[in-house]
Amino acid sequence: MKIMAANANLPLARAVAQYLELPLVDAAVRRFADEEIFVEIHENVRGQDMFVIQSTSYPANDNLMELLICIDALRRASAKRITAVVPYMGYARQDRKPGPRTPISAKLVANLITEAGADRVLAVDLHAGQIQGFFDIPTDNLYAAPVMAADIQSRYSGKALMVVSPDVGGVVRARALAKRLDNAPLAIVDKRRDRPGESEVMNIIGDVKGRHCILIDDIIDSGGTLCNAAQALLDEGAESVVAYITHGVLSGGAVARVDSSALKELVITDSIRPTEAALDSKRIRILTIAPLIGEAMRRIADESSVSSLFD
Repeated sequence: MKIMAANANLPLARAVAQYLELPLVDAAVRRFADEEIFVEIHENVRGQDMFVIQSTSYPANDNLMELLICIDALRRASAKRITAVVPYMGYARQDRKPGPRTPISAKLVANLITEAGADRVLAVDLHAGQIQGFFDIPTDNLYAAPVMAADIQSRYSGKALMVVSPDVGGVVRARALAKRLDNAPLAIVDKRRDRPGESEVMNIIGDVKGRHCILIDDIIDSGGTLCNAAQALLDEGAESVVAYITHGVLSGGAVARVDSSALKELVITDSIRPTEAALDSKRIRILTIAPLIGEAMRRIADESSVSSLFD
């Protein structure tokens, strides 16, 4: 078993390698003068069980191309098995046709990873579960909920909690977290989205008065939906509102929006390398999922159960 890292999230890759007590493969992932990507592996990987760690976050196209070229380099170096470890999978939000003459880009990305030579994919909190079916190779979808639940219990034990889904589509995710929090009650934010990136909160389904609300979602991008939901919950009498989000995309002015919002705290994982603005924010805290990813990789290498991680 060997671990290779591309450039998207080196701190996470190093943390995973440290958890597994393995060194990262000696490799160079660099650019030519015209920004072409070049990968060179400086050690023998013939017959090895290889894991390539690379989130396809911003810049999504560059990081995706790095992943594909790393996989191709390993395949041509005669690696026995190649697992693409993609903590955050870009293009996952394009998992269906929202209108006529639009692409299903998540399926295209799945095809690219498969054709590059990956034998297996390991992802974290895919935007939609059905994306696993876009791959014609084994795909494991890890959940950050156990890591989040442990953090919530350590900080809010004994308080009246309410798990809140910021939209109807996230109810399954919110219910799964609520079950881990001793069957905490559940509320839903009913919103209407007029344009992409903008949302209008309509009403709250559930009684949140006097509750410490935990907003749960897989992605925070512009932050508009989350900040509006937090304000709506406080308007309905919530005691406080914190948000737990797996993937902190935080594009544009999202960090400034969070800092000036009604959110008490935003907790994200390190599936995407945090920006300097996110690291400097007093309202944003980062949980590591390196042990979760590392343990899943160990179990894949040992041919043991991955799903039992979430029992």
